[in-house]
Amino acid sequence: MRRPSTPTTSRSGREVPGRPPRQGLAARLGGWSTRHRKTAVFGWLLFVVLAAVLGGMTGLTEPTDSEQSVRDSARATAILEEAGIDEPPAESVMVSSADKDGWRATAREVVRAVEDTGRVENVSDPLPSKDGKAGLIGFEMRGDPDSTDEKPINEVIDAVGEVRAAHSGDGVEIHQYGEASAMKWLNKILGEDFAKAEWTAVPLALGILLVAFGALVAALLPVALALTAFLAANGILALVSSQLHIDQTTNSVMLLMGLAVGVDYCLFYLRRERDERAAGRDADTALRIAAATSGRAVLVSGVTVMVAMAGMFLSGLLLFKGFAVATILVVFIAMLGSVTILPALLSWLGDRVDKGKVPFLGGRKRERAAGRRKPAGRVSAALLRPVLAAPGLFAVLAAVVMLALAAPALGMKTEQLSLDKQMPKGTELRVSAEKISETFPGGPAPARVVLKADDIRSAGVRAALTDFEKTVREDTGHFGRGVETAVHPKQNVAVVDVPLAGDGTDETSLAALDTLRGTLVPEKLAPVAADGQVYVTGELAGSKDFNDQLKDGIVPVFVFITVVTFLLMLVCFRSVPIALASIVLNLLSVGAAYGVMTAVFQHGWGAELFGTEAVGAIESWMPLFVLVVLFGLSMDYHVFVVSRIREAKDRGMSTREAIRDGIRATASAVTGAALIMVAVFAVFATLSMQDMKQMGVGLSVAVFLDATVVRMVLLPAVMMLLGERNWYLPRWLHRLPRMEHGEAGAPVTASPSPDGSTPLEAWGAGPYGRPQQGTDRPSEQVR
Repeated sequence: MRRPSTPTTSRSGREVPGRPPRQGLAARLGGWSTRHRKTAVFGWLLFVVLAAVLGGMTGLTEPTDSEQSVRDSARATAILEEAGIDEPPAESVMVSSADKDGWRATAREVVRAVEDTGRVENVSDPLPSKDGKAGLIGFEMRGDPDSTDEKPINEVIDAVGEVRAAHSGDGVEIHQYGEASAMKWLNKILGEDFAKAEWTAVPLALGILLVAFGALVAALLPVALALTAFLAANGILALVSSQLHIDQTTNSVMLLMGLAVGVDYCLFYLRRERDERAAGRDADTALRIAAATSGRAVLVSGVTVMVAMAGMFLSGLLLFKGFAVATILVVFIAMLGSVTILPALLSWLGDRVDKGKVPFLGGRKRERAAGRRKPAGRVSAALLRPVLAAPGLFAVLAAVVMLALAAPALGMKTEQLSLDKQMPKGTELRVSAEKISETFPGGPAPARVVLKADDIRSAGVRAALTDFEKTVREDTGHFGRGVETAVHPKQNVAVVDVPLAGDGTDETSLAALDTLRGTLVPEKLAPVAADGQVYVTGELAGSKDFNDQLKDGIVPVFVFITVVTFLLMLVCFRSVPIALASIVLNLLSVGAAYGVMTAVFQHGWGAELFGTEAVGAIESWMPLFVLVVLFGLSMDYHVFVVSRIREAKDRGMSTREAIRDGIRATASAVTGAALIMVAVFAVFATLSMQDMKQMGVGLSVAVFLDATVVRMVLLPAVMMLLGERNWYLPRWLHRLPRMEHGEAGAPVTASPSPDGSTPLEAWGAGPYGRPQQGTDRPSEQVR
C-alpha cells in the first residue's frame, strides 16, 4: 500500500501538490529507531558500557593548583610548581586557657605528642597570643603533599586528641585546623554527599514519575535514560580530562544536569505519545506525532541548552570550562537518547508501557473507542481563565512578585568561601578554625608572598627580605603575628607567610591584602625580583583574583548567552517578540534565584527553613553558574510550551485559543518536569557543603517560579497582550528557515474539532512509511 501524496508548501507559500512532506530530523531519527529497534537498543547499551568502562580505566585527571587559580595567585603557584617546591600541608594547634600562661605546659605536651608520631616536621615553638592566654603551634606534614593516604593525619589528630582528653577537666582548650585535616574532612564529605545525592535524587524522580504516569514501566523509562546518559557522559568526561583537567566537583554538577534534562526530555516525549493515544490515535500514529513534535522540541531545547553552556568557556576559568564540557556532554547524550532509543523502546513496548499499574495514580485514561478525548488540563484551565481574561493585571502582578524576589540581589556580595565556611555550623573542624582565626588573625590561612630572584642568596635580596619582614611586623594594624620566611637556594625562590588582620575575609583582611600587594611588595621586593616575579597568593588573594576574573568574564558570557538564545528562538519560532520574551522571562527567573540566595545565605532571612545559615556571602562562582544553567534549563519549558502554542496557531486557531490550548496541553508535563527538577535540586540543598546548598536552593526556587509564575502566568499574559503581534517578523527576515511545529504534512489551516482534537492528514501509512493494517482512510484510522 502506497502512502498518498500530500500537498506541501513551497518557499513562496504556495502548495506543491504530489510532493511527499519532508520529515524533520527528530521524525527521521525516530523513524530509523523504530525500524531498527535491536540496533538502536543494543547500540545504546554498548555505547554506555564502552564509555563507562573506558572512562573508569582512564580515571579523572584533576587540575593542578596553578590551573585552578588565576592572575597573580596562579603566577605565584606556577613559580612553586616549576621550581618543584612541594609545600607540605601546614597544620596549626592552638592551646588556650583562662589564665595567662596557663596553657604552656599543655602546649609542650602537644609538641611532644605530634613529634612522637614521626609524621610531622618543622614544628615551631608556641607563639603566644596578644593577651598571653593562648599559644599557636605550627608544623608541616611529612611525605608527598599530593598523597591521598589519610593515615599520617589520622595519627596526628589522634595524638592531639589524647592530650585533649587528658586535660579535659583542666580548663584548657585544644583546637586543631590545617590543610591536611581540612582535606581529610572534605574528601569524606564529598564521597558521602555524592552518594547521598545519587541515592536520594533518583528515587525521588522515580516516585514523582510514578505518580504522574501511574505505571511502573512508564516511570522507569525517563530515569533509565537519565542514568545511562550520566554514566556515558561520566566516562567520556574522564577521557576528555586528559586534555582539559576537570575538578572533581564537576561530577555532582553533571549528575544534577543529567537527571534534570534526561528526565525532562523523556517526560515531554512520553507525555505527548500518551496524549495522542488518549485522543484516539493508534500506537504507530501517536509515536509518529510525538517524534515530529516533542522530539523536535527536545532537539531545539537541547541545542539551546548546549549553546548556553558553551558560554562558560568565555569565563576564563578552568572550573567553568569543566562545567561546560560536562554539561554539554550529558545534555547531548540525553537529547540523543530521547530521539533515538526512546522511540525504539516505545515502539517495542506498545501498550506494555502501562504495565505495573498503581491504583489511584496516573494520568487520564485512553479513550480509544470513539477517538475523542475528555477535556484535559481542567486544573490548569481554571487557573488560566482569569489570566486570559485580565492579562494586563496578571502580567503586572507576576512581574512585581518576581522583581520583589530579585530585589535582595542588588546587595549581593560574593567571595570564594574558605573551607571552614563551607562546613556546616557546629562542625568540630569549623569551630577550631574560627577559634584560631579569632585569637590569631590570619594564622590558619596567611597570605603567601612568592619571590623569584636571580640569586636568592645575594646580599641585596637578603636585605630586602629582612626589611620586608620588619615592616610587616611593625604594621600591626594590617598584619598579624608569626611572619615566617622559607628560602629555597637551589631554586632561587623565597616564600613569606604573612598573617592578615581581620577574620581572613572581611574588609580588614582585604585592606591588608591591598596594602601588601599595592605598597609593600612593589616597594620592598619587586626591585630584587627576577623580571618582576614576585606575587601574592593564599586563600584571600586567590578568592579576590577569582572574583575579579568572574566580574570580567560574566559580561562576555552574558552577551553570548543572550544573543545566541535570541537567535535560536528567532529561527525556531520566526518571531521577534517571542525571542525577546524568552530573554526577559529567563532574566526574571535568574534575578529571582539571585535574590533568594542573597536573602537566605547572605542575610539569613528564612535560612532555618532551608536547614542552613547565613555565611555573609554567596560562593563566587555561583552567580555565573546559576545564570548559565537557568538560561539553559528555562528553554526546556519555553520551547515545549511555545512550540505547542505555535502548533495550535498553525492549525488555524486564533492566538487566544492557541495560548489556551498550548498551556493546557503542556501543563501536566511542565508541572511534572518542574517537580522533578525541584526535587533533584533540593537534594543538593541538603548536602553538607555550603556551595552545594546555595546551588540547590537557588536552582530549585528558580525552577519552581519559572514553571509556575513565569510559564503559567507571565508567558500567557504577555502573549495575550501582544495578540497577533506575537508572530511579527520583519520582511527582511522572511528568508529565515521555516521550522514545522506540527506533524510533517499536516495542513496548517485545519480547524479544531469541538472536543479540541484535530484531524490528521496523510493517514495511508504508519509511521515512517510502514503500512497500517486494515485502512487507508483518515476516518477509518481515527475510528
